[in-house]
This record gives sequence, C-alpha cells and structure tokens, in this order.
Amino acid sequence: MELAPKPAASALRLRVKAFVEQPRFGQFILVLILFNAVLLGMETSAALMAQYGSTLLLLDKILLSVFVVELLLRMFAYRAAFFKDPWSVFDLVVVAIALIPASGPLAVLRSLRVLRVLRVLSMVPSMRRVVSALLGSLPGLSSIALVLVLIYYVFAVMATKIFGAAFPEWFGSIGASFYTLFQVMTLESWSMGIARPVMELFPHSWLFFVPFILVATFTMLNLFIAIIVNTMQTFSDEEHAAQREAEKQTELLEQQLMHSELKAIREELQQLRAALKQSDSSD
Repeated sequence: MELAPKPAASALRLRVKAFVEQPRFGQFILVLILFNAVLLGMETSAALMAQYGSTLLLLDKILLSVFVVELLLRMFAYRAAFFKDPWSVFDLVVVAIALIPASGPLAVLRSLRVLRVLRVLSMVPSMRRVVSALLGSLPGLSSIALVLVLIYYVFAVMATKIFGAAFPEWFGSIGASFYTLFQVMTLESWSMGIARPVMELFPHSWLFFVPFILVATFTMLNLFIAIIVNTMQTFSDEEHAAQREAEKQTELLEQQLMHSELKAIREELQQLRAALKQSDSSD
C-alpha cells in the first residue's frame, strides 16, 4: 500500500513548484544560458584562454552547477511528471552531457557543452512553438521528400545516360548525377558552371535543366515551406482555442463564485429578517 506523502513534504514541494514556475526564475535561467553561450564562444579564442582561461573555466563550472540545481529543483517539484515532459527530458540530457568527464578519448565531448545553448529552445515559448511545428510537420515533409527523391532518381538516370559519357565528373554515375542535380536545385552556379558547358555539346539540354528546376526548386521546395507554415498555423490555432477555452472556464468559475456569494448574501438576509421578526414578536 502506497503511503500518503507527509504534509510538510507536500507543502515544501508546492513552495518549490511555485518558485520554479515564477517568470523571474525562468528569465534568470535564460540569462545564464545566454551568458554561458558567450563564455563557450570566448573559450574558442586562444588569446582569451591564455589570459583568462582559469576564470572562464571557473565561471563555466559555476553555471553548470546552477543548471544542475535548477534541474534538481524541477525534478523535486514535478517528480514523475518531470520525465513525461519532452522539454524537461531534453534539458536533462543536455546538462547530463556536460557532466560527462571530458578527458582522454572522451575529450571530444567537451565540444558538446555548447548544446547547453539549445536550452533556449525550451525556455522561450515562441521558439518552442517553432520546434513543435517543425516536428509536427515531419509526416507531411517525409511524403514530399519521397516524391522529391523519386523525381531526383528519374532525372539522375536520364542525365547519366545522356550526359555521362561527355561529362563523367558531373554525370558519370547515379551518385554523381544526384550531387550535380542537387547543386542545380540550389541554383548555385547551375547556369555558368553546369548548364552552359553542357549546352555547348548538347544545344537542346536546356529542355532537361529548365523542367528540373521548375519541378524540384520552384514546386517541391515551396511545398516544404507550405507544409511547415500550415503546421505552424495549426499549432497557433490550437493554442488560441485552448486559451479561449481557459478564459471561458475562468469566466464560468467567476460566475459560479458570484452566484455562491449572492446565495450566501440572500441566506444572511433571510436570517436577519427572521431574527427581526422574532424580535418584533417578542416585543
């Protein structure tokens, strides 16, 4: 049988929860995260490390200690609910990586300390919405990506068969054609660097490159953007709907409170009237 929590422990947990949920506490942690990002950037400078290396490392350890204490407070306040929140687990993993000893073969892990900067994503609500929208759009993006891969494959096979013998460096194999077509899709030197040299030997090759750019660049990539924007709009509408529902609930609670207060006032008035009648009858 599970023992009920002690009243003192419950009261302490409520106080800690109220403390970590204060906006000022979140703003304080956010400032420390940004300051830590500046420190990590300063540590990449050999001149600064030679002059202030010990101070920078000490400040880094102090900030890491603050982050650990902050996570312990949140874990104490929320208990099992802490591990059900994906952003809390993300914060825990990021800070845990920084606690791994970075010596010997694990020295490369020191560079992963910069992941602490990503905690800004969990602290700023607007950034959380953007990341949530990106994750929510993955199913739609995967479908578009499969269509794009299929288009790439068709055009890569065509390019390898048509241009492979004359331009083996660009179209000598399926893999080379994929990479070249990716460069063409990004519009990076596609005309002067690839299309025009090919057109010198194949004058009608523009019939290949122009449709590919229209389909891959101006159509498929815009579909990626459309899916992300649509998902962000959906998330925004859901948040607004939840906010309106919360406001309605608040209004209902206020109305119920007013009704209960009016009812109590009426009962008091009735009691006063009854008392007055009794006093008049006794007189």
